Amino acid sequence: MSVQVEFHYDFGSPNCYFVHKVIPEIEKRTGVKFSYFPILLGGVFKLTNNKSPMQQFEGIPLKMDYMRLESKRFVEEHKLTKFAMNPNFPVNTVQIMRGAIVAEDAGCSEEYIDAIFTAMWETGKKMDDPEVIVETLNSAGLDGAKIVERTQEPAIKETLIRNTNASVERGCFGAPMIFVGDEMYFGKDRLGAVEKEITRQR
Repeated sequence: MSVQVEFHYDFGSPNCYFVHKVIPEIEKRTGVKFSYFPILLGGVFKLTNNKSPMQQFEGIPLKMDYMRLESKRFVEEHKLTKFAMNPNFPVNTVQIMRGAIVAEDAGCSEEYIDAIFTAMWETGKKMDDPEVIVETLNSAGLDGAKIVERTQEPAIKETLIRNTNASVERGCFGAPMIFVGDEMYFGKDRLGAVEKEITRQR
């Protein structure tokens, strides 16, 4: 049986970076390939009346401390030694998420996604600056100027809006969100359950 697994992501979430880095391990163990589904997290929050953890827990320092502890544990468990909090956080991700749609269309999604996640959560680049985006993509062997140019195409903009709406319609309220068939899992801490469900469905 073919198992459909979708990873709904936004580059602006460090937890999406964590999931992205662990996905290859799950793919190797299960033999099931994840499909990456770009969404705009700000749009999801708006549509669902949700807020980012930074806003939700701003006045609850113990909650913020615990979330940082959980991230530290996750980094150590999966040996994600290159992770570094982006000094420009939060970053407006509209352009780089549209770029993910362009990359899908151009057949270079894997290279694009790796380059952007690395720039966001390893090298701390300001990824809402078009010049930085172009430079980052060029360094990854992609045509940065062309990709950035195409992010302004109406069809590209509409696809990202459509993706975001479709994700919310399926139940998404934040990211990382993973769908295994019709089963939905939120957050990096549910990856164990995701893998079990892939195995069950397979």
